[in-house]
Amino acid sequence: MEFKDSIYYRVGRASDLSGKDRFIYRLFEIFPGFLTWVTVALLFICPFFFPYESAIFIIVFDVYWLLRTAYFSIYLYQNWRKTSHNVKIDWKERLLHFEYEHLYHVILLPFYNESYEVAKRGLDSILNSRYDMEKIIVVMASEERAGEQAKKVSEEIEKKYKDKFGHLLITVHPKDLPGEMPGKGSNIAYAAEQTKIQILNKEKIPYENVIVSAFDIDTVVLPDYFNCLTWNFLTTENPLRTSFQPVPFYNNNLWDTNTISRLSSAFVSLLQMMQQERPDTLVTFSSHSMSFKALDELGYWQKNMVSEDTRIFWNAFFAFDGDYKVVPMCYPIYMDANLAPSFWETIKNIYKQQRRWAWGVENIPYIFMGFLKNKKVQLKKKITLSFLMIDSFWTRSMVSLVILLSGWFILWFGGRNFNSTVLSYNLPLMAGHLISITMIGLLLSAFISYEFLPPHPTGLGWKEKTIFWLQWFLIPILVIFIGSIPSIDAQTRLMFGKYMGFWVTPKHMKESNSIESKIS
Repeated sequence: MEFKDSIYYRVGRASDLSGKDRFIYRLFEIFPGFLTWVTVALLFICPFFFPYESAIFIIVFDVYWLLRTAYFSIYLYQNWRKTSHNVKIDWKERLLHFEYEHLYHVILLPFYNESYEVAKRGLDSILNSRYDMEKIIVVMASEERAGEQAKKVSEEIEKKYKDKFGHLLITVHPKDLPGEMPGKGSNIAYAAEQTKIQILNKEKIPYENVIVSAFDIDTVVLPDYFNCLTWNFLTTENPLRTSFQPVPFYNNNLWDTNTISRLSSAFVSLLQMMQQERPDTLVTFSSHSMSFKALDELGYWQKNMVSEDTRIFWNAFFAFDGDYKVVPMCYPIYMDANLAPSFWETIKNIYKQQRRWAWGVENIPYIFMGFLKNKKVQLKKKITLSFLMIDSFWTRSMVSLVILLSGWFILWFGGRNFNSTVLSYNLPLMAGHLISITMIGLLLSAFISYEFLPPHPTGLGWKEKTIFWLQWFLIPILVIFIGSIPSIDAQTRLMFGKYMGFWVTPKHMKESNSIESKIS
């Protein structure tokens, strides 16, 4: 029996299984949080009983992370060069060497209670694309549970855009369908199925000639985005076994929000840029694209979980026995940074969004169970990916805490004998020097982030520039708030079986001209 026909293929949580498998899956759910809390416990316990060994370990660990930061900074620099270069390329001209007129683009735009203005901004950017609009199929995926607000937005969109694209389809995802979790995954899965029935099948469009992109409603694309995506699709060795991942930049409304939101958004973008340089470990995140044929074979996105954007990669990976990959496009797309009517509401939303992304840890038990049950995936690949996935989630939750706090814990709890030693005196000095050197990586991050800034509505003067550069010195502390704490929160919830539902990031739009320069 093929893996995609097994009960393990669409599992969302341990309760979807029974017997021994349920017990094993539950252990896998516990493991990431258990590992994190063991680390937290060791941070307090080891200084009491092993202060000298703990101090040496911390120095070695800090040096290791200094070298690793330098290593990842090279990735970041390489991707910045590629992305900056790719934005300047005339992708339409590159496509002159290919036959691509047979290719269609399906663009899924799920929305809940977002305003017409938010949807219009993204639709206008698609409309301004240098691609044949007859080959563009836009699907506005609304939710029945959103009520009149979504209905009114749909009516306005249909009125303005019904003749602008090859096809404009508005779907209404029914509420309370059995086996579904309310959220993006169930919505776009329904929208994709309706697209197949109402457009592709009726027009007799072959699925292998269709590239489907799952975007957020606030996604804005550059004029050459679909040309770049088409070029990548045509030049990839096996496009039907490949997803395509752009670099997300959350700066549509960057100058309307606060410093913490800007840094949080930049932090995610920079991490994704680094990941683009590691294609062997790259998975889909947020907005992504793939062949409709592959998507149809997979049964669309999972409807019973939160992190559908990443799970679709793992669904494909196991369904095709490890023969699936993600191609980094090294090309930007633009979305909104967190913005709410008040400062503290924005901060609360940042935390919730980071926790939702950290809830991607729900993929760990799915991956481990898949490795156990699918015997066709190479053993070497299983071991490598298992280590990298655990490393990724442990790093996100614990590294900043270990680096910033562990040295002080040793001084506080190490006892009088240890605190009278030369090692005790030099520990904070060495740790401080290592952290200072690491700050060089922050300067590179700040420079790259600066390069992708949208124009300031009134011009970027000396005051705005000064604030922009100074704000990056908050990162060592802020990374605990946007990295460690929400990750520990998510892993702890999974460990105790307190499963999260899908939280829709509120979109609050102010008048701003920052986006207009990108889509013109």
